[in-house]
Parts: sequence; structure tokens; C-alpha cells
Amino acid sequence: MTEQHPLKEAVQRKASFAQTMRAVAWSFFGVRKSSEYEKDVQQLNPVHVVIAGVIGAAVFIGLLIALVSWVLSSGVAR
Repeated sequence: MTEQHPLKEAVQRKASFAQTMRAVAWSFFGVRKSSEYEKDVQQLNPVHVVIAGVIGAAVFIGLLIALVSWVLSSGVAR
């Protein structure tokens, strides 16, 4: 009789990385149905969630830097 640790069980969840990225993208907007949230909690791999969050934050910061650079180079901010 072998019981797995809850974290080991969570890491073995079957949701794809694309599903995880979609859930993280929706969480950046703060718009999520409670039923969808519950489904995500049951299916998403927590390691994928952390990786997707870091990727999402890096993309967001990159977009902000690009936007600021574009505005400053266009001369609008003078």
C-alpha cells in the first residue's frame, strides 16, 4: 500500500502546457468563472503554472518596454 504525497500527485496532472498558458493568461486579466477555476485547480500541473506565470510576466514586461521605447522614439512624449 503506497500513498503518494499530494505534491507528487499534483505534478502528475494531465493538463497540457497550452491549457496552462490559457488559464494563466485569463488570470492576468482577472476574469475567470468559478467553475473554470475549479476545473483548473483539479487539472493543472503546478510546475506548469509557475513556468507559465514567469513566461507571461516576462512577455508583459517586454511589451511594456517596447511600448515605452516606441512612444519615446516617436517624439510624442516631448
